[in-house]
Amino acid sequence: RTIILFSVYSPQLNIMKALLQNIHPIFFLIVATTLEVSGDAIIRKTIYEHTGAARIGFGRIGTLLLFGYDFFLTLAPVEFGKVVGLYIATLFVVLQIISYITFISLATLAVLVGGFLVVSGGLIITFWKN
Repeated sequence: RTIILFSVYSPQLNIMKALLQNIHPIFFLIVATTLEVSGDAIIRKTIYEHTGAARIGFGRIGTLLLFGYDFFLTLAPVEFGKVVGLYIATLFVVLQIISYITFISLATLAVLVGGFLVVSGGLIITFWKN
């Protein structure tokens, strides 16, 4: 016995799906990782550098950015198992850029070597043909 909770058919939904299929997945990943790392940086700075209304306001901004990250990652027109590898690789690169911009923090040699392995692994997961 099958229970259908929601049955949605909408011409607008089909148009949106068609439009999303025409956008390269890397666009969604770059936007998602930028939102995630920026949201995390704002919340991290908010916790340690702000109080009162400023903490609440910046906390909300960080929360919205983190919501945007999940939204854009979910929109990527790629099978979840494939998007994870490319996402991790993209996340490492964007994290280093945002970390430098926000915290003026340069990656150490250990982070760069580990990052090379992370990016390599992400690319293998994404592009390896079985």
